[in-house]
Amino acid sequence: MTSEATMTIIKMLETLPAQAQDRVLEHLREYIEDLRDEVLWNESFSRSQSNLVASAQQVRKEIAEGLATPLDIDKL
Repeated sequence: MTSEATMTIIKMLETLPAQAQDRVLEHLREYIEDLRDEVLWNESFSRSQSNLVASAQQVRKEIAEGLATPLDIDKL
């Protein structure tokens, strides 16, 4: 099944010479791959958000109790 958006893109591409169509296709591939990565990142982040909040709360508690020490980057 082809959506209206897909048909619009096809019609627009058909107005271009073949070499320009190839350039557009390469740009679209890169753009779509970036979008896929972004979707995966957002899904991963949303699944881990509660863990991040819990970790931040634990760190705040440790700081308040004097249990946390500053990170000495030179010792890494």
